[in-house]
Amino acid sequence: MTEDFDVDPVDKALALWGLQNASARFVAGRENRVYRVEDASGTYALRLRRPGYRGADELASELHWLFAMADAGLNVPEPQKSLTGALMEPLGERHVDLLEWLSGKPLGQSRDPLELDDSVATFRDLGRMMAKLHNACDAWQRPSWFKRCHWNLDGFLGEAPLWGRFWENSTLDVETRTLLVEFREKATADLAAVQEGLDYGLVHGDLVRENVMVDGDQLSMIDFDDGGFGFRLFDVATALIKNLGEPNFPDLQAALIGGYREYRPLDDRHLPLFMGLRAVTYVGWIVPRMEEEGSPARNIRFINTARDLCGAYLNKTA
Repeated sequence: MTEDFDVDPVDKALALWGLQNASARFVAGRENRVYRVEDASGTYALRLRRPGYRGADELASELHWLFAMADAGLNVPEPQKSLTGALMEPLGERHVDLLEWLSGKPLGQSRDPLELDDSVATFRDLGRMMAKLHNACDAWQRPSWFKRCHWNLDGFLGEAPLWGRFWENSTLDVETRTLLVEFREKATADLAAVQEGLDYGLVHGDLVRENVMVDGDQLSMIDFDDGGFGFRLFDVATALIKNLGEPNFPDLQAALIGGYREYRPLDDRHLPLFMGLRAVTYVGWIVPRMEEEGSPARNIRFINTARDLCGAYLNKTA
């Protein structure tokens, strides 16, 4: 039996995996509608993918990517095959999939202080896990049809960035808009000048606190929805940016980078650039979501962070 959510064909979706008698509880609903599913065979995450956000080939690529990473020994949710043997099924205007439900709790919640027994040790482990992910991605022989987004120069700063034209956020005051336009121009030139020498490949793309699960001394990664090809420093910046307010942030940053370097080289000289790039993506991302609950306050936070990081970058590189 499922909870009564008229907007979602949960029962029909579960039947595709032979889980008609499983219980389902709604847990998240932004890019995808996600349900926690439980029955005698195990616990799973049922995802009803947001129509139009990703093409079928991109969704299939994500699932094969996850399957390969799980096979490589990384702690990621393993896709489950439907009754037809597929990793994904069409259902009306949506596609649906079923993933292994990983145990543990999120590393933290945005805006709340971290509550970890040893935050420095945890961030060192996070750096190690990130490096192992990048190593496994480079070692994987992708299928020829594999398709994911590109967090590259155009994806960040072009005329149609992946997460929107941040400099056109209608809530920006004149001073902040001018600063972000200046940052866009400077960052475009700087990234173009150094990009050939930067580590580039598949990245998770969204390793924020909520997408890192902690279960004892084990970490795992969930939600590869925004994963694709990108600079490896982008993953580093994403893991760090929501922790800028932590009193021991310098120690957390040093631990994450140190842990990463135990398994993979990392040139972090351009990390301030990627912190600014990560910050402005959120200013664009929020624009079509401004009517969602909590978005106005979230928008203000995103703009403040972008103003601080982009302003600091411009001052440092002047």
